[in-house]
Amino acid sequence: MTPANDPHALLYTQLDPEEAKALTTRLLAPCDDGELYLQFMASESFAFDDGRLKTADYSRDSGFGLRGVSGETTGFAHANEISARAIARAGETLRLLDPATAAKAAPPERTNRHLYTDASPLDLVPFAEKVALLEKIDAVARAKDPRVAQVSASLSGSWSAIDIIRADGFTARDIRPLVRLNVSIVAQANGRRETGSFGFGGRYLYDDLFDEGRWMRAVDEAVRQAMVNLESVEAPAGETSVLLGPGWPGILLHEAVGHGLEGDFNRKGTSAFAGRIGERVAAPGVTVIDDGSMTDRRGSLSIDDEGTPTRETVLIEDGILRGYMQDRLNARLMGVEATGNGRRQSYQHAPMPRMTNTFMRGGSDDPADLLSRMDNGIYATSFGGGQVDIVSGKFVFACTEAYKVEKGKVVAPIKGATLIGDGPTVLTKVRGIGNDMALDEGVGMCGKGGQSVPAGVGQPTLLVDGITVGGTA
Repeated sequence: MTPANDPHALLYTQLDPEEAKALTTRLLAPCDDGELYLQFMASESFAFDDGRLKTADYSRDSGFGLRGVSGETTGFAHANEISARAIARAGETLRLLDPATAAKAAPPERTNRHLYTDASPLDLVPFAEKVALLEKIDAVARAKDPRVAQVSASLSGSWSAIDIIRADGFTARDIRPLVRLNVSIVAQANGRRETGSFGFGGRYLYDDLFDEGRWMRAVDEAVRQAMVNLESVEAPAGETSVLLGPGWPGILLHEAVGHGLEGDFNRKGTSAFAGRIGERVAAPGVTVIDDGSMTDRRGSLSIDDEGTPTRETVLIEDGILRGYMQDRLNARLMGVEATGNGRRQSYQHAPMPRMTNTFMRGGSDDPADLLSRMDNGIYATSFGGGQVDIVSGKFVFACTEAYKVEKGKVVAPIKGATLIGDGPTVLTKVRGIGNDMALDEGVGMCGKGGQSVPAGVGQPTLLVDGITVGGTA
């Protein structure tokens, strides 16, 4: 039995743990891989806008996902009732699979590693204190500058307990906290309105979000960005050199390159990087890593959603393609090891290869020197939304903070700039890698196949030749 004070007991209110194991063994017997995934989730979110609390949401959910894999075929069923009856009924779906003919897949490696706390952030701070924090942020932001016309602040937290049960008797469990704070500003002057935003978070409790130094920095950065954008001029258009700032601009690397390095796209041959292991795909000095084993990071997991321990995976080393991110299915079919990148949004979704924390390692260049080496171009320090085509790697990204550069000096902020290109080509045009590698502040969400999961990005300052800039000038 599961002890009553064990958070995982929330998964077994209608089901005995031994019964869950026996059911899984029986239902997955014809399959060569698969698992029963049990999950309990609690989440909350608060939005403060225009001087008052606009929304306060709290939700709880629980359920299971049963997946069977036979060869290349997957059967999956889920329900929001964790009971023997519901699981048995879900198992009927697996009868549609052809019985496995290959050897049973070996279970994942076991680990006792914990990269984050088991405690729930939702229970430790009273409701009134959460609202009071958002009120303070609103007041402080408005006091920063008379041009601040609107302030939006949001606070969110979630806590999830999961059990992963395999037919071979292997079990794994994890408890996952996640918190986030966001501040958005609208500044107005001379009939013009511009925005600025900043956020941070990770797999920890609310303590860091309530630290005055940290939320004040979020306010300062959001206000600063809005004021910079108030002074911006129309962005030039054309092909030019681009200096990408450290940290959050790694979102471009994530989208334009990262998705193309996920195992499923490469097994199917639909990625621009398919079949290119051992080939040069980037400029010398470019090393790209995916690492889900970083403590407290938003994209980190002690184990992935198949029970595989996460790890550091070198994707590109000194410009040479070394490997892909793999879940169990694609790893087995490609004859390689799973890398701990099997992820799912929730019990309602089957796992697939996904990024965790994906970043480029730092180099030896001084960022100020990289700027001085530019003749003309733009310096982009923050991005908003973008679109990417996985097959070609072609991307379009909107800059939310960027500057015009002339003769190695920043001359003016610009607005309306978009970066247009394709990831594989951009990687070959890197001609300067800063020594200031930074990870993002912990706000990233990654979408793929209709699923969204938290993810991390990062990079040093990068000087890239010849990116097309879509401008308005």
